[in-house]
Amino acid sequence: MKAIQVTEYLKGPEDLKVTTVPTPTPKPHEYLVAIHAAATNFFDLLQIRGKYQNQPPFPWISGSEFSGVVVQAPSSLPDGRIPKYKVGDKVFGGSQGAYATHIVSKEEGLKPVPKGWSFVDAAGIYVTGPTSYAGLVVRAGIKAGDWVLVHAAAGGVGLAAVQIAKAFGATVVATAGTQHKLDVARSFGADHAVNYRDADWAAQVKKLTPKGRGVDIVYDPVGMVAESMKCTAWNGRILVVGFAAGTIEKVAMNRVLLKNVSVVGLHWGAYTINEPEMMDVVWEGLYKLFDSGKYRGIGYTDKEYVGLDSVGPALKALGARDTWGKVVVTVPQDAQSKI
Repeated sequence: MKAIQVTEYLKGPEDLKVTTVPTPTPKPHEYLVAIHAAATNFFDLLQIRGKYQNQPPFPWISGSEFSGVVVQAPSSLPDGRIPKYKVGDKVFGGSQGAYATHIVSKEEGLKPVPKGWSFVDAAGIYVTGPTSYAGLVVRAGIKAGDWVLVHAAAGGVGLAAVQIAKAFGATVVATAGTQHKLDVARSFGADHAVNYRDADWAAQVKKLTPKGRGVDIVYDPVGMVAESMKCTAWNGRILVVGFAAGTIEKVAMNRVLLKNVSVVGLHWGAYTINEPEMMDVVWEGLYKLFDSGKYRGIGYTDKEYVGLDSVGPALKALGARDTWGKVVVTVPQDAQSKI
């Protein structure tokens, strides 16, 4: 098969090379999936440089999110279970080695492609969808009538959050750093859009809310908790999802006290260990939104990336923050054209 194999840490995505490696042989309890699309992530950039928290032993295949078709199903599952997917089923998932034409995955790492969805859109769900749903619904307790501020609203988790918040009956204020990204956030349902590069962005957000009371929920994947306190309502909930800005904040706790604010963290990946029963609840909620049309794919469409050779340029664009949504690479199989 073709794959992007990493044999040493690299300076950047421009050093990634496509090579030929043996197609993996699944164990009796594993699936073999032919990949049709692979999504890019910031942690892929860190991993190829040796700066991520999870570094596989050399050599390893880069990438972690994919969609494709089952080409081999398990012959034996624990407890005599019948495989959920059969050969020919369209699936998406997350597993090390997505920048390749084939990947091996356990059943718990796969989900069915939503009805009517493309491989490109499906490849970008596995991380963004449950992160935003678990954050807003499980941790922040979103409800109809809430005002929700979504930072970096044109990013992957941001666009997921915008759609989920709207589906629950909230009014959404989106922030982004360019007019184009603000327009993208609006196209996915945001009611208001504010440029966070404006010095008075917090005041602008607060002014939008009823009687200037502030927002009920702040969805923050960037690291803007301190500034967001300025436009948070009494009893507000600030959801800490990540630190894309690169700095882990130190927050003045007296401000948390004075506004009766709850600061809540979300680590979706840790649910598999600490609260596995919640994973099915989150995915069931997401599929209801997929099936009702209230949540659509967030694949980046300004430019198309086709073939494993385009993974490097796609990751470079992602790292430069020139994109929105999920940047996904189409992976043609042997019988397919690259067009």
